[in-house]
Parts: sequence; C-alpha cells; structure tokens
Amino acid sequence: MSTYIIDYMRKIFKKLRPPGRWELPVIMLLGIFTGLGLLLIRASNAHSYLSDDPETCINCHVMYSQYASWTHSSHREVATCNDCHVPQDNFFRTYYFKASDGLRHATIFTARAEPQVIKIKPAGIGVVQENCIRCHGELLSMVNAITVTGKNHEQGQGSRCWDCHRETPHGTVNSLASFPNALVPGHNSIVPSWLKKATESKK
Repeated sequence: MSTYIIDYMRKIFKKLRPPGRWELPVIMLLGIFTGLGLLLIRASNAHSYLSDDPETCINCHVMYSQYASWTHSSHREVATCNDCHVPQDNFFRTYYFKASDGLRHATIFTARAEPQVIKIKPAGIGVVQENCIRCHGELLSMVNAITVTGKNHEQGQGSRCWDCHRETPHGTVNSLASFPNALVPGHNSIVPSWLKKATESKK
C-alpha cells in the first residue's frame, strides 16, 4: 500500500515538474515568493490574531487610542477586546468573524484608507450589543432592560446599551489625536537578531 502511494506521488511530481530549462527559474521564484510570504507573516505578527491578547489590536498604530482608553477602564480587569467585539456563542462564528473582520481591517490599514474617526460597523454593533447582554444579562433582567435593548434596536425600537453608557469602556475617544501621549507597548522588530548583530558589527 505504501509503495503504491509513493509511486502515485512520484507521478504527480513528474507532471508538476517544469521542463529542464525552466527548473532553476521556477525554484528561484518559488523561493522568493515563499520568503516574501514568511516575511509578511512575521512583519504583520499574523499568529497573534489567533489569541485574545489585547495588544494584538495595536498591531495597527491607529488603534492606540482605543487600547489606551481600554487600559484605563474598569473593563480591563474582566474583559479583553475580543470579549466585547467578537461573537462568543460558538467556535465557528467566533473565528469566522475574527477572520472576516481582521481581513477587512488589514486591507484598510495596509492601503492607508482608514478614516480619521474610527466608527464601529453594523456587524460589530450587533456583536457588542450581544456581548453586553451576555455579561450583564442578570442585571438587565432585574431592571427589565432587555425588553428595551436586545434585538429591538435593529428595528429602530428601544436603545442600545451604549446609548446611555456612551463612555464605556473607551471614554471620549473620537479621533486619532484623543490620546497623543498614550503609553502603549512597543512592538518587536521584524529584523532577526543575527542580522542586527551583523549590521551593528560593521559600523
């Protein structure tokens, strides 16, 4: 059985293998594109998007004010960015939302097309509302507020939680200049340590 699989793989490899004179250029091009792909993954800190670490949100510098305001809020002790801004009802919806939202963010920020004032999109509004109710449902049921919030805001009835709690948890963030002196964690350099040492020793 194993020899059959090996023979089958060899046949596929022979079909995919470029003609003799193209072999070296194809290998070189594949190496270049693989290297560029790995550099892009490292430079964008792509693996961090699988985590719930709030520092992931400041991979793009335009989110510094949102991060800084969250770190000075009471929510910092109990909730990360994903707890509020990503669906929490099931695994598949969580990672589908993270992937689609992350791809949109990456495209906008890479193209430098972000607006001066960052506003939450309709899909995000529904998710944040869900998560407000998920965490504060017991309190809301005590004051009979779920009948006012919940899905009703989608039909223009009732209110969203932040219609009243407008400064929770981001304060008065309304532009990129809201927190000009905010201290945020620095990013690791994408330059490998061996290359840094080599270039510094030549100086």
